[in-house]
Amino acid sequence: MVDFGGWEMPVQYSGIGDEHMAVRTRAGLFDVSHMGQIEIAGHDALAAVQRMTTNDVARLAEGQIQYSALTTPAGTFIDDVLVYRWAEFHYLLVVNAGNIRKAAQWISAQATESGGDVAVVNASARYALLALQGPAAGSILSEICTVDLESLKYYRFAPGEVAGARAMVSRTGYTGEDGFEIFLQPAQATRVWDAILLAGAEAGIAPCGLGARDTLRLEAGMRLYGNEMDETVSVLEAGLDWIVGWDKATFVGQEALQAQRARGIERGLVAFEMTDRAIARHGYPVLRGDVPCGVVTSGTQTPFLQKAIGFAMVPAELRAPGQELIIDVRGRRAAARVVAEPFYKRARPARPAAGPTRSE
Repeated sequence: MVDFGGWEMPVQYSGIGDEHMAVRTRAGLFDVSHMGQIEIAGHDALAAVQRMTTNDVARLAEGQIQYSALTTPAGTFIDDVLVYRWAEFHYLLVVNAGNIRKAAQWISAQATESGGDVAVVNASARYALLALQGPAAGSILSEICTVDLESLKYYRFAPGEVAGARAMVSRTGYTGEDGFEIFLQPAQATRVWDAILLAGAEAGIAPCGLGARDTLRLEAGMRLYGNEMDETVSVLEAGLDWIVGWDKATFVGQEALQAQRARGIERGLVAFEMTDRAIARHGYPVLRGDVPCGVVTSGTQTPFLQKAIGFAMVPAELRAPGQELIIDVRGRRAAARVVAEPFYKRARPARPAAGPTRSE
């Protein structure tokens, strides 16, 4: 157990490798109740959410979800978020645990500046959140859930009951596998957690911690706030230009991102595989000659692919697939190669119009 964003969180239960493989081949259950939930409601809620997020919220139907970002005027990340359109005048933003207070304050300020009929509530304490991920997730959850999971499309959500508890079930994920998120009252969380583990026992379900969550998301090419993105990294530098609604009305950071798009980025995130026997970790320098020119943002040896992989922020001229990199691994020069992302991709339906994956 470790402190994580003010929460006491499990790093592992049976072991990171075992949990990682359970999600890739069967199913894994994560407690992600540390995530924050901020509700925005009112007749002018759409205009407010459009102003404060990069993606085009007007494209969302009720019951649909969108990956987006809260950005500074410089186009850098305050946080990356999921936007849920609950009803015509009601939205839910899911934010990262370490950013709850910062994001809530910023969202409230933007809503006030937008004016009109808008109310913002930090509702994080009202929700527990469980994530069931893996190829067997649907069959396991369907045993104890009233939501028609077969008809629940990717990046959609619906109300129902799970193990007799009122819940909202969404279908997104942060592992690269099919999966579901279950929003419910905190008082029901332990009972529902136990019910899911019981329903999935025959299928080989495993409870999973932060360690496997990190190796799975990296293998699937998903960014993590604090590693691949923060208030020094722009949306374009993070390789997430597809979460920008370029044609929508004004949003915070729009001018900076448009200018950066026009002139081109000077640095950007790349995916890499080690070609030497070494593992590059967060913070290791990327070298040009003997001089650091970039930095590894995430790196690990993945249990499923059995490769040493990672993300690095490097100068734009080093971003092409096939480009050779030199990484300083504890004082030793180790070779790596830029590759296309994601490292791992399961067979799945086409990307929804509103946009795909998200870093929780």
